[in-house]
Amino acid sequence: MSPIKKIIYKVFYSPFQFKHWMGSIEFPLTQNEKKLRDLKNIHYGERCFILGNGPSLLKHDLSLLKNEITFGVNAIFLGFEDMNFKPTYYVIEDRFPAEDNRNEINSISDIIKIFPEDLRYCLKKDQNTININFSRYYAKWGDSNFPKFSKNIQKVAYWGGTVTYLNFQLAFYMGFSDVFLIGMDMNYQISDKVIGNIINATVEDENHFHPKYFGPGKRWHPPEMDRMFGCYEYAKQVYEESNRNIFNASIGGSLDVFERVDYLSLFNK
Repeated sequence: MSPIKKIIYKVFYSPFQFKHWMGSIEFPLTQNEKKLRDLKNIHYGERCFILGNGPSLLKHDLSLLKNEITFGVNAIFLGFEDMNFKPTYYVIEDRFPAEDNRNEINSISDIIKIFPEDLRYCLKKDQNTININFSRYYAKWGDSNFPKFSKNIQKVAYWGGTVTYLNFQLAFYMGFSDVFLIGMDMNYQISDKVIGNIINATVEDENHFHPKYFGPGKRWHPPEMDRMFGCYEYAKQVYEESNRNIFNASIGGSLDVFERVDYLSLFNK
């Protein structure tokens, strides 16, 4: 983010940041901040599942998650009908999928949706929506003062190059002791036209569970794997320092930062 954009961002969103700060010291100013406050430790000591959207997601029996707390992201709605599954929480932070899928996201009415304040220009707020103060400080892995991890979502959440990193912060704030990942393949093939840091999709998506996920007409950012894996390592450290755990229950894939566990074994106890 350029210095000028940083100044504009700071000035424009300072009122939002102020109300979130007030909420973080237990003086909520709005209904939204009260909702954020109520999420604190709402699932203390429980487990949750964060769904990645890699092709391997289709290998998991999602019916097993019907009584579990789950987080779905971005274009997970493409699988609602075929999977016969909807997550407990829906989270999005990237502008491209928010803008390109605004109609579908805005039509979701029976799931708690969590997204940054600065996406309200395209994502409508309804009774099931909670907005957060999201810091979009762009950095590459190895940059100073990066990454950051928020334990208090009432005040701020930090960007880490992937929506999963935001979900780690949300899950920590909600009090989960064990977090399980599924559908996290971390294998990317880029065959579309790349201009700068934007990929304009021209072919069906082979990197996600549905060909239309980032299919023709959609935009996405080239994955920066060093930064993503680095942020995962940092999240793992934060969790372990608080005697909490992140496990990878994905079937296959290349994410070995977290201890792997067998998905089906989690339901046979």
